[in-house]
Amino acid sequence: MSEEAESRSASGFATRNPPIFESVKDDRRHRIERLTAACRIFGRAGFSEGLLGHITVRDPEDPDHFWANPLGISFRLIKASDMVLVDHAGNILKGSRPVNPVGVRLHAAVHRAYPAVTAVCHAHSIHGSAWSAFGRPIEPITQDTAVFFDDQAIIREPRVANDAEGADQFAAGFAGKRTAIQPGHGLFTTGESVDEAAWRFMSMERACQVQLLAEAAGKPEIWPAEMALGLKNALGSPAFCWQSFQLLWDELCAETREFLDLE
Repeated sequence: MSEEAESRSASGFATRNPPIFESVKDDRRHRIERLTAACRIFGRAGFSEGLLGHITVRDPEDPDHFWANPLGISFRLIKASDMVLVDHAGNILKGSRPVNPVGVRLHAAVHRAYPAVTAVCHAHSIHGSAWSAFGRPIEPITQDTAVFFDDQAIIREPRVANDAEGADQFAAGFAGKRTAIQPGHGLFTTGESVDEAAWRFMSMERACQVQLLAEAAGKPEIWPAEMALGLKNALGSPAFCWQSFQLLWDELCAETREFLDLE
């Protein structure tokens, strides 16, 4: 597998870029490893809640198939070999463990509706779940919350996608936005990579925490729209999200690499 490319920005600082792969096999392994790492990092952050929470990544060879975390394994303990390959109907193609049927239904609809989306994240994080109860977008009250300016869909229906039609309605509710808030349920984030989608989820959860704290104290001041847009385009870009996630990957791998157990 190709190593991550390194380049230097105009300021002279070294930056890392997504790797370029010589084969589909290498690309697939990379995606599964990053999917596993995202689950581990979510678990450490307290985003897992029993059997709830799911992260998926599109297979590089067949765009109608995606890899998902299975039911019954803690985010904190999951390994790359545990990941399951499913099709958009939820049929398990590789792996022996079951998957969350509602989660697969929703993620499949998003993958199907938006070919540019490679990964989707959802978890029952505390602050994201709490903020979702208001049915409002996060506001640009700080630099960090401005990252989500005009990039959040509020998806009220369906509350629960019991069938493919409901899942398609849910996916349509994104309307091209990269993140979504489902009132009373929580946060959904997407990305061109697992790295991007996972970092965006973690940032959005923190943004919800900031918004809740600020509103508990009073009425926060909102950044001007043009400034918020600039912050979103810079700090919320796929490249910035990808690069930010690499620091979390480094921390995880410095402690253990036993979760990377693919042959």
